[in-house]
Amino acid sequence: MTSTSLPDSLIATLPGSCYTDPEVFAQEQERIFETMWFCVARASELARPGAFRTVEVGRESILVTRSRDNAIRAFFNVCRHRGAKLRTEESGEVARAFQCPYHAWTYDLTGKLIAAPNLTKMPDVGRTEYGLVGVHVREWLGYVWVCLAEEPPSFEEQVIGAVVERLGDVEPIEHYDIDNLAVGKRIVYDVKANWKLIIENFMECYHCATIHPELTEVLPEFADGYAAQYYVGHGAEFGSDIQGFTVDGTEGLDRIPGVSPDQDRRYYAITVQPQVFINLVPDHVIFHRMYPVAADRTIVECDWLYLKDVVDSGKDVSRSVELFDRVNRQDFDACERCQPAMSSRLYAKGGVLVPSEHHIGAFHEWVQERLGAAPQPR
Repeated sequence: MTSTSLPDSLIATLPGSCYTDPEVFAQEQERIFETMWFCVARASELARPGAFRTVEVGRESILVTRSRDNAIRAFFNVCRHRGAKLRTEESGEVARAFQCPYHAWTYDLTGKLIAAPNLTKMPDVGRTEYGLVGVHVREWLGYVWVCLAEEPPSFEEQVIGAVVERLGDVEPIEHYDIDNLAVGKRIVYDVKANWKLIIENFMECYHCATIHPELTEVLPEFADGYAAQYYVGHGAEFGSDIQGFTVDGTEGLDRIPGVSPDQDRRYYAITVQPQVFINLVPDHVIFHRMYPVAADRTIVECDWLYLKDVVDSGKDVSRSVELFDRVNRQDFDACERCQPAMSSRLYAKGGVLVPSEHHIGAFHEWVQERLGAAPQPR
């Protein structure tokens, strides 16, 4: 999106309606969230066969579970008979099968139809053909990713490629052994703002000196307004008197053994579109997943991941959790402050970006390309 009336230093943003219009949000659900790889759960949450989570991906409810062969599978959370939701809880566990509470159609953990009232009198009903409809599943970094598209995009290009684009290679993230870390804390935030505002906020640090005093104390270079994501491979360095990535700069927890010397005392931030943020520091990883539920509402699930020994031994993780919990709350407050103005007449044609935010302009172009045409202000 360009404007001849802007000075060379500024870039135009998306129009305000892109953050408020339910029709635009519906297009995003259909053309972004339902066609791309979408991160839905920590694999360790599905530790045993029959453990499950239900998640909203775009307009669809998805049931994610572990089958008896230990594989993680995902299905549309829809009974093939009359369309009732099989499970309405966010999480739980079944012994051997999912039974629809309406008419008792029953499916095993692979999705096969195994029982229904009078099913034996209907020998022409295929047990697989009328089983649950599966969606594509991948596991990476200890998380479960699903894709609702019939022909999913390349996971290597979309997901792993985003990490390579940010870090220059996939090897640097492998040093953190994220698959084998344990969840030390999870906080779920209900943010009254459009998902794009949250991504835009995470991608830039022009605001850091204004609203993140604790973060800029630990990472002094952030006070200059340049985010870690601005440079390929760059990690923001801890301040000289900072011992760890904690709310008061005191010593952190046990360092992840694989972290290389050049990664030590540094913070890396990665955006994996459309809904994952990954933050890397020497002793833990902070992993955000966004679930956009409306044009003006987004659920954000944030995990703090540590070495298993740290979590199992009950070590106090509160000082490292508090630092980024404060950062999250400061960021989400800023996004909620922006959301009402997206419907203002003054924002009908959008706002502007400064040079250090040029990558947000690239994000806006990406959104427009995914939607097939640039949404126009009303």
